[in-house]
Amino acid sequence: MNKKVLIFLLFILPFALQLGLLPIMNRIHPIILGLPLLHFWLFAWIILTPVCTWGIYKVHQKEGRFES
Repeated sequence: MNKKVLIFLLFILPFALQLGLLPIMNRIHPIILGLPLLHFWLFAWIILTPVCTWGIYKVHQKEGRFES
């Protein structure tokens, strides 16, 4: 996969999935880890958004844009 496409996907993925699937996830049942589905969905993306950012950083690092 082209690196620019990968960076774009990692950048847009959190926004698209959080906002795009929000109407589908906006319900109480099922209860996951004691949280309604919507709260679990939003909490999961609080964890997954930095993972996407880390992926963008690693792609840039392999290109040599950042010095370690």
